[in-house]
Amino acid sequence: MDSFAETVVDAINAVSGEHPGRRAAHAKGSLLAGSFAASPPAADLTTAPHMQGDPVRVTARLSNGGGNPAIPDYAREGRGLAVKFYLPDGAKTDIIGLTQPCFFVRTPEDFLGFTRARSDPEKLMPDFLAAHPEALPAIQAALGADPPESYATCAYNSIHSFRWTGPDGAARWVRYRFEPEAGESSLSVEEAKQRGRDYLQEDLAARGEIAFRLVVVIADDDDAIDDPTVAWPHERERVEVGRLVLDAPETDREREGDILVFDPTRVSDGIELSDDPILHFRPRAYSVSVARREATKSHASSM
Repeated sequence: MDSFAETVVDAINAVSGEHPGRRAAHAKGSLLAGSFAASPPAADLTTAPHMQGDPVRVTARLSNGGGNPAIPDYAREGRGLAVKFYLPDGAKTDIIGLTQPCFFVRTPEDFLGFTRARSDPEKLMPDFLAAHPEALPAIQAALGADPPESYATCAYNSIHSFRWTGPDGAARWVRYRFEPEAGESSLSVEEAKQRGRDYLQEDLAARGEIAFRLVVVIADDDDAIDDPTVAWPHERERVEVGRLVLDAPETDREREGDILVFDPTRVSDGIELSDDPILHFRPRAYSVSVARREATKSHASSM
């Protein structure tokens, strides 16, 4: 097992507590089934099979950011949308988005330091931030935002950059953004508390179908490609490349020992990874979390 990734997951558990069988982060969430259909501009930008216009089936997970599955939905923290696309040839590819516009740190080593500082923020966080001021925008975005009215009224950003290559061989660096068709809206903390600890989960059940526009933000030559702590300027070119519709609870996944993983490094032809160190570290941390989830399920089934 990857000892450094084990150390990072242990540090996350030190902040959120150990919750056997649950994800180390984004522990509280809801699985939904649906479909994605690319819009015509997508096929001009990438040869990726799910961007050619034919609808593809998806599994999506909407979640709170923390590692404690009992955290109330009105807590101030980031939210996530993870989408798994089932491609025509049987392969899969994933997109992960967060409500904050950028990430906290640039490297896995800094992420470990940041996570350890979170375990005693009054004592440790000031020194960490003095050495890593790049963490402030993401912290302010996560803790300063009001609770969302719904998972369906949040915009989700991919944080990482990906190289799209079109049928003409032209390549562009892009970041993903899921924009809610219902519009973005939030609540005051008081209003959110009145709706209850699980109001985001309950809202999904009551809404039925929800939908998002998938937009790619296209980098300029001087934009940071490998640094997830830097948000690209708002004036960058944006192209709507598809529509994501989630219309039912997902009942086929995470049953009978199924371990579902959303991994942004799982890409298809026509899409390539940047050299972002955080992006490339994600599968290492997921592997540790998955192994622990599998061990818990195996232990439970043997009892």
